[in-house]
Amino acid sequence: MVREWLQGEYSISTDINQLNLNVIHQFLSNSYWGKGLSLEVLQLSIQNSLVFGLYQEKQQISFARLVTDYPTFAYVADVFVLEPFRGQGLGKWLLKTITSHPELQGLRRWLLATQDAHELYRQFGFTELNYPNRFMEKWDAPI
Repeated sequence: MVREWLQGEYSISTDINQLNLNVIHQFLSNSYWGKGLSLEVLQLSIQNSLVFGLYQEKQQISFARLVTDYPTFAYVADVFVLEPFRGQGLGKWLLKTITSHPELQGLRRWLLATQDAHELYRQFGFTELNYPNRFMEKWDAPI
């Protein structure tokens, strides 16, 4: 189900058809976590995620996606706000919208990875891993 939230001249939508893939790809393929991301991989990841686009009127200015099964787990990924729109509370509004999304209430675990936004995510209840020795990862070279 597509949902939309409004705040003044800004809107957040889960409508995959509103996304500006060029804006998202440009940002992510140059980010520290998505360096070199291909457009094809981005499209596939979006198709298999719950997406949140943040817009000023119809201009895409922010994005996030969740990899989720809905009842138990969600991984927050690819969160960004374009530079000219930072410092206005839009990232906080996006995260508040994501974490209060009606279909995501009651999740047992939310997970994300960040290099530099710990303080932002702490405001929404995220903490360092309680039991890091229980988590494992496997890194493969990007396609």
